[in-house]
Amino acid sequence: MKKVFRFLAGALAPLFLLCGCQLSTDTIGSAAPVQQVTGSAAASQSSSVASAAGKNTVWFFDVGQGDSELLQLADGKNILIDAGTSECGSYLVKELKSLGIQKLDMVVATHPHADHIGGMQKIVENFSIGQYYMPRIADKDVPTSATYSHLLRAIQKKGIKATPVKAGLTMLSDSTCKAVFLAPKSASYKALNNYSAVLMVTIGQKKFLFTGDAEKESEQQMVQGGAALHADVLKCGHHGSKTSTSASFLKAVSPTYAVISCGRKNDYGFPPQQTLSHLKASGVQIYRTDEQKTICAHTDGKSISFTTGLASVTGT
Repeated sequence: MKKVFRFLAGALAPLFLLCGCQLSTDTIGSAAPVQQVTGSAAASQSSSVASAAGKNTVWFFDVGQGDSELLQLADGKNILIDAGTSECGSYLVKELKSLGIQKLDMVVATHPHADHIGGMQKIVENFSIGQYYMPRIADKDVPTSATYSHLLRAIQKKGIKATPVKAGLTMLSDSTCKAVFLAPKSASYKALNNYSAVLMVTIGQKKFLFTGDAEKESEQQMVQGGAALHADVLKCGHHGSKTSTSASFLKAVSPTYAVISCGRKNDYGFPPQQTLSHLKASGVQIYRTDEQKTICAHTDGKSISFTTGLASVTGT
């Protein structure tokens, strides 16, 4: 077994339910109507939310203390970014299948921490995957965790070729969407979080920035490197921790909305008041999975609206 893992690590590692709830829809520049969904009606909420004609939907799944986002594009493409913890894997698979997904055109594992890739093994085993992206990790930082080794085995068994992420790599560019990686910019970092794949997604006139767990070191590289960072929606790095969303980075991104993915009453105290105050002082509207459960953003490329209070995919 050790020999098998050593081979896999050498080949791949360097690359790196539903319940009653309240839904509220917020649209830029308008009042927010509220819809109550209870009982059996809740079972169809995910599919109904995703079915808006001509809309692109971005899901920020409530996976507890972890990260997982899904982009369902109007042209039928499905892009998954991270998959939460291992405890969420089976529930996330069910959620994706309830949305009618059989194939994930692109999958991004931002970095090899268990709260981002823990559920990824189940994803790899249960879906057809077009392209798989993960950052290249320096040998000194390659994880030896069971979670990571099991994922590598699943990738190899499925015959998936992982594409190493680096700043400037274009993942998608067509009439519906453009997705470009802005980080990582270095081959080696002190903190594993800074290897995070940072992805800018442009849909029409609207931009979404997904930052994984990127911390200040990576943020400063992006700012100083002159990358076009402005985005309408920012998925805050590292669950809203004070290690991320630095002043200069937030100024460069200048988002209208920020989404923080974190667990309810988590042991880390995420997000700290420092981050929340910083965002509020910048006039950013904050959405949090620990308070609003699964969050859904809808865009036709001209405007963005949000649905909150959708069911968690943690089995709770």
